[in-house]
Amino acid sequence: MTTAPTDQRGSEMDTVPQASGDTTTGETLLQRVILPRPADPFAVRALYLDERPGTTLAPVDPLHGEQDRRLSLTVSTASGRRTRVADRTSATVPPATEVSFGAYFNAFAAGYWRAWSTLRAIELRLGLEGSGRVDVYRTKADGSQIFVGGEVVQGRRRISMELDLRPFEDGGWYWFDLSTDEGDLTLHGGGWHAPQDAPGRAAVVVGMPTFNRPADCVATLTALGSDPQVLDTITAIILPDQGTKKVRDEAGYEQAAAALGDRLRIVDQPNLGGSGGYARIMYEVLHGTGPHAGGIDCEQILYMDDDILLEPDSVLRAVAFSRFSREPMIVGGQMLSLQARSQLSTMGEVVDRNQFLWRPAPRTEAHHDLAARTLRQTPWLHRRVDVDYNAWWMCLIPRRVAEDLGLPLPLFIKWDDAEYGLRARAAGYRTATVPGIAIWHMSFIEKDDSSDWQAYFHYRNRLVAAALHGPDDPRAMLKETFKRTLRHLMLMEYSAVALQLKAFTDFLAGPEALFPKLPVVLDEIRELRGRYDDGRPMDSATEVPPAELDALGAQLFPAPPAGKAKVALGLARGVLRNLRTPDPALQERPQRNVPWSNAQWFVLSGLDSATVSTPDGRGVTFRRRDPRMFKQMVGESLRLHRTVAADWETLRGRYRAAAPTLTGKDGWKHIFE
Repeated sequence: MTTAPTDQRGSEMDTVPQASGDTTTGETLLQRVILPRPADPFAVRALYLDERPGTTLAPVDPLHGEQDRRLSLTVSTASGRRTRVADRTSATVPPATEVSFGAYFNAFAAGYWRAWSTLRAIELRLGLEGSGRVDVYRTKADGSQIFVGGEVVQGRRRISMELDLRPFEDGGWYWFDLSTDEGDLTLHGGGWHAPQDAPGRAAVVVGMPTFNRPADCVATLTALGSDPQVLDTITAIILPDQGTKKVRDEAGYEQAAAALGDRLRIVDQPNLGGSGGYARIMYEVLHGTGPHAGGIDCEQILYMDDDILLEPDSVLRAVAFSRFSREPMIVGGQMLSLQARSQLSTMGEVVDRNQFLWRPAPRTEAHHDLAARTLRQTPWLHRRVDVDYNAWWMCLIPRRVAEDLGLPLPLFIKWDDAEYGLRARAAGYRTATVPGIAIWHMSFIEKDDSSDWQAYFHYRNRLVAAALHGPDDPRAMLKETFKRTLRHLMLMEYSAVALQLKAFTDFLAGPEALFPKLPVVLDEIRELRGRYDDGRPMDSATEVPPAELDALGAQLFPAPPAGKAKVALGLARGVLRNLRTPDPALQERPQRNVPWSNAQWFVLSGLDSATVSTPDGRGVTFRRRDPRMFKQMVGESLRLHRTVAADWETLRGRYRAAAPTLTGKDGWKHIFE
C-alpha cells in the first residue's frame, strides 16, 4: 500500500494502494480507458482526450442554475504537443504536457452508477511508465470541479485508487489527468473497476435488423469480431436481413463471419420494418425457430441499428452496467452524430404524457459539439438525466425483462422503442441512458420523417401507444395532431395529410388490423403518397420552368411572425388564401424556388406553387396549391379527430385487451413461422 502525498490543490486525498494483476481485464471491469483510432480527426479525438490543459468551469448561478456569464471560461493555450497514441489502450504523454481523460468516452459517469447500481465505490486502475503525475478529479451535478487525489510516477507502476460513489446522488463524473515535466509518461492500459465480482453472467445476444445496408452491417460485424474481450461476452449475433441487397454478398463479409464463427446467425425474412426485425431477434432468443427451437441461452439482448458506427467498448459497458444494476433495467446507449462525429445528438428522451409526444429530456441540448465545448466545459452534462425510454439504435434489454414484457408491438417502425420503454416503466423496470455508452448514427438533421412516407407510422403508432399508455383525455394530443394537419396543408404537403388520414382510419380499425397490415402497409402508403406532387421528388428544380423572380427577390423571404397575435393573423390569412382559386399560370411554372431551410408555413402559405428542396438536398418537389383538396382534407381530418375523441375510452379498452396477443409468442408466430 502506498499513500498519496498531501497536495495543496485539494483536501480529499484518498489512499492509493498498489495494484496487482492486469489493469484492463477481469470480472470487475466496468469501463476500459480507450483511445482514438489513427484515422480519427482532431475533433473526434476530443471524445477520448481533452488536450486543452487548464480548462476550468465558471461557477453556477444558484438562483437560475446557469453558468454565470460574467465569469468567463478559462482555457490556457495548448502547448502544441499531442499525446502519442500507440493503440486503442496505450499512449504516451510527451514532456511538458498535460492531458485530461475527462472526455466523453474516458471519464466515468459516476452519477448514473450511483443512482442505478449496487456499487458504493469503484477503483481506477492504471498501468503507467515514465516520469510524471496522475491526478484524479470529480465533479458535482452543477459541474463544479473537485480535486480528489494524485500521485507522482517514477518508473513502471501499477496504480489503483479507490473512489467513493456516495457524493453523486444528483450527478457528476470522475476522471484523471496525466502530466509531465522533463520526461515521457506512458499509459499501458487502464480502466474503471468494481471492487467485487459482477453478479450474473456476461452473455449477450447482439441483434441488428437490416434493410439494404450491407456495407454498414459488415463494418459493425467486423468491429464486434475485432475485440477479443467484446467477442467473449457475445453468445450470438442475430441479423434479420430484410433487404434485397444481402449482407452475405457484401465485400468483407466472409472475413467478418469467419471471426464471429458460429455465433453469427442471419435470418432472411420479408421487410417487416424495425419492429419486425427486433421482434424476430427477441423471438429467436426466447423461443427460437427451426433448428434453433427452444431459444438461445443468454442473459442480455442488445439491440443495435444497421446504419451505425460502433465503439466496441460500449458493448462491454452496457453489459457491465446491466449486471451491477440494483434491479433489472433497460440500459441505453447515447447517439453521436455520424455526420459530425464530435456531436452528442441526444442525451436522453422522454414522452410528454399530455400531448403524448417524445422530446429531448428537460435541460439538455441536442447536437452538442464535444470538440467545441468539452465535458469539462459544459456544466449541464454533469447533471444526471432520467429518461422514459431509449431508442433502439443501441439498447440492452435483460432477458428477464423481455420474458416478462413480451415482444415489440407490430408497428413496422416508429414508437416501438418508446412504447416498450413505457411498457417497462409501467411494469416497474426503469431505463437509463448512460453517457460513455454510445454509437454513431445518422443524425436527423438531414431528414423530415414527419412529412415523408414515415408520417403514416408517426401518426398511427403514436395513437396506438397513447391508447396503451397515454392520457385519459386525448384532447391535448388531438389538438396537436390537428395543428399538424393545418401545417402540412399550409406547406402544400398533401401526401403527408393523406397519410395522416390513413393512419387515423387504420387506428380506428382496431388492434386486430395491426398484424395483417405489417407485411403490406409499406406498399400501401408508398402507392398513396405517389398520388401527390409532394410525394414525387424530382432530381432538380431545373426539370420545371424557372420561377420569374429576379436574383434579389429569389433570395428574400419573409421573417417569421412575432407574438401570438401575429401568428394567429398569419394563420388566418394562410387559410383564406388556401381557399381561393390559384393563378392557372402557376400550375406549370413555380411561383418561386424555396430552399428547405426557408420552407416554413408563413412562406409557403402565401404562394400558389413552389419547388421545395428535400432535407438532404438531393432533390426537389414541385408543390401546387389546391383549394378543393384543402377543404376536403380539413373536413376529413376534423371528422376523424372527432371520432377518435368520442370513442377514446372504447379504443383504449380494445387495444389494452389485445396487448397480450400483440406482444406474445402466438401473435408473432404466424408471421415468423
